[in-house]
Amino acid sequence: MTAGSMVAVRDHRILPATVAVVPARAGSKGVPGKNLARVGGVPLVARTVHALLSANRVNEVMVSTDSDEIAGVAAAAGATVVHRPVTLSGDAATSESAVLHALDGLGADPDTVLLAQCTSPFLTPETVDAVVGKVRDEGFDSVFTGTRVHEFLWRPAADGTVTGVNHDVRHRPRRQDRDPEFRETGALYGMRVAGLRAAGHRFFGRTGLVEVAWADALEIDTAAELELARRIAAGRAAPVPMDVDALVTDFDGVHTDDRALVLQDGTEGVLVSRSDGAGVAALRAAGVPVLILSVELNPVVAARARKLGVEVAHGVADKAERLRAWLAERGLSPARVAYVGNDLRDLDCLELVGWPVAVADARPEVRAVARVVLTSGGGAGAVREAADLILAARASGGDANR
Repeated sequence: MTAGSMVAVRDHRILPATVAVVPARAGSKGVPGKNLARVGGVPLVARTVHALLSANRVNEVMVSTDSDEIAGVAAAAGATVVHRPVTLSGDAATSESAVLHALDGLGADPDTVLLAQCTSPFLTPETVDAVVGKVRDEGFDSVFTGTRVHEFLWRPAADGTVTGVNHDVRHRPRRQDRDPEFRETGALYGMRVAGLRAAGHRFFGRTGLVEVAWADALEIDTAAELELARRIAAGRAAPVPMDVDALVTDFDGVHTDDRALVLQDGTEGVLVSRSDGAGVAALRAAGVPVLILSVELNPVVAARARKLGVEVAHGVADKAERLRAWLAERGLSPARVAYVGNDLRDLDCLELVGWPVAVADARPEVRAVARVVLTSGGGAGAVREAADLILAARASGGDANR
């Protein structure tokens, strides 16, 4: 924390200069459970908390919620939880009311408050710092994030005709000849607290804008937008160090390339990677438990697990149920476990863990819910790559989950 970023208050507490508040109600009519929906393998509320905590100019992050489940996820992500009363939790309650309620709990006001919304999954720490800078360094009273738009807008009338809104219908200038216009993204708002209390709403005084790229400006209000966000996140889910306590993998399509060699007598064989074996050996040496979990009945699964010296459960009808039992038996937190999968039968397990991982050639539905998409395909070093990412996190001190 930089010098001057905190100020003393009357009760001798030290008050943060910049506080971020994330309103996150349980209710959502458009997308039920939206604030806990996963994008890039991470619940939306946790994605927002991570972005805020990764910024340089935010001193405290508070999540205001009426949900115990959201509170648990927010606290695990590093936020302070503010339990919102029923009177501020209905559909008519404003985000500003949640922010003011959270501020009231501090006992004295910080200089600047941020209102961040979970529905914008691609908020970046750089954008957060830019919004704070507009308020604290450039003298703006209120700031919002916006993205540049070039569309010609039209408004329909009761008789079915339409009228141009932001243009003269007799003249359609080229994009480069038009004055820039911006769409409010809904991701982040910065405000001087004194001004917010006086105005009662987020826009007051000298209002400024921080421009964000169109690709980062998606706001989720519908199931289709949630699916789009997941597809976008899958394309960005580059491998990163994974700070976990255990690795669980599917077998077919992860340890193998999802093909089988069938001999004349009906027996089957598969091809596996020696590189994967070396990765698993390194995990075992580091004390990281590994489980192979598969619906496949063929004894080749157990034979491979014996060769690797790891636990195995195969011929399993309900993989998610078996995974829950294994985690409970070992006292492992699902949030600190990685699961590597490739196909639809892996989706329930991927939803259970904190680090859902897809091999490079996984089905699109699996890639869409993954936090990490590996560069290696099944049977071609994917397990070794996952092992290396786990060991890299341990070597760097284990803070890669932010």
